[in-house]
Amino acid sequence: MFPGADNMISDVAALNEMDGPVFKMKNDPRIIPGLGSFLRRKSLDELPQLFNVMRGEMSMVGPRPPLPEEVRLYKTWQMRRLFMKPGITCIWQIQPNRNEIPFERWMELDLEYIDHWSISLDLTLLIKTIPAVFQEWGR
Repeated sequence: MFPGADNMISDVAALNEMDGPVFKMKNDPRIIPGLGSFLRRKSLDELPQLFNVMRGEMSMVGPRPPLPEEVRLYKTWQMRRLFMKPGITCIWQIQPNRNEIPFERWMELDLEYIDHWSISLDLTLLIKTIPAVFQEWGR
């Protein structure tokens, strides 16, 4: 993204392609053309989060970390997802066309993960993340 992209959110807010308090946009103009688009398309923009995992701030698997301004708009039942350490991948990330899933369903998937957490579920999600990344399911 361009420097100061977070400050430009009000300029592109009307172009949001997701419902609910999250902002998602397929062709975000704040992304640097060429390299930035490539990094996002191949999910390589997620690699720096591995440092957060190594520092113990995130897990490999868990609900995506929300922005504070998103959390302020959560419904009460959605707050429960904040009680688990955030992760790089989860059930929502491996869904084909995940950015077309309504926000409430995304939250339901996160709570499904929390309610059914197990090491085998984590391993399954990690394995399923590989084809999701290579097939660019989030696009």
